[in-house]
Amino acid sequence: MEVLQAIKTRRSVRHYKRTPVARKKLEAVLEAARWAPSWANTQCWRFIVVSDTVIKDKLADMLGTNRAAAGVRQAPILIVACAEMEKSGYFHGQRSTDKGDWYMYDVALAVENLVLAAHSLGLGAVHIGLFDAGKAAAILGVPPGFRVVALTPLGHPAKEPRVTPRKGLAEIVFQDRYGQGWHG
Repeated sequence: MEVLQAIKTRRSVRHYKRTPVARKKLEAVLEAARWAPSWANTQCWRFIVVSDTVIKDKLADMLGTNRAAAGVRQAPILIVACAEMEKSGYFHGQRSTDKGDWYMYDVALAVENLVLAAHSLGLGAVHIGLFDAGKAAAILGVPPGFRVVALTPLGHPAKEPRVTPRKGLAEIVFQDRYGQGWHG
C-alpha cells in the first residue's frame, strides 16, 4: 500500500476478530515504530506486547467506560507504548526547549508509524490515551523513570470502521502568518 493511501484510508478500529496476528506482521509493525524519528535520535519509546488475556482484562477494566475497553479485550495483541522520561527534548541532562519533555511527541510519531504499518498489512489498531497511566504501569511492572503513554489494540478488524470527515486545508493552513488565508 502506498504511503498517502495508507494515511488517507487508515481508521480507528475498535472491534476485532479473535484471529491471531501473524508473528511476521507483528514484527513488521514494531519495526515500523522503531524507525520513527525522535528528538536527537533518543528513541525514548519502549513497547510492551501483551497477549495474556488476564493482563489485557486488567487493563480493560482500568479503562472503565472508555469505549475502547472492548477492543482491548477482543484484540489478540495489545501494544503498550511507554517512554523513558527526561531523554527526548533534553541535551546533557538539561531541558533544551520551552516545551519540556518531548516524550509524548516522539512516542506519538512511533505509534503513528505502527498503526499505519498495521493498516497497510490488513490489520486494525486504535490509539487509546484516556486511562490511568499509573495504574497501567503498576499492572505492567513499568519501572520508575518510564511512563505509559498509549495503549494500542492490534488485530484483524471485525467490521469496517466509519469514515470521519476532515476539515479542509483552508480551515487549518495559513500563509505566512496565523489567520492569513491559504489558497494553495
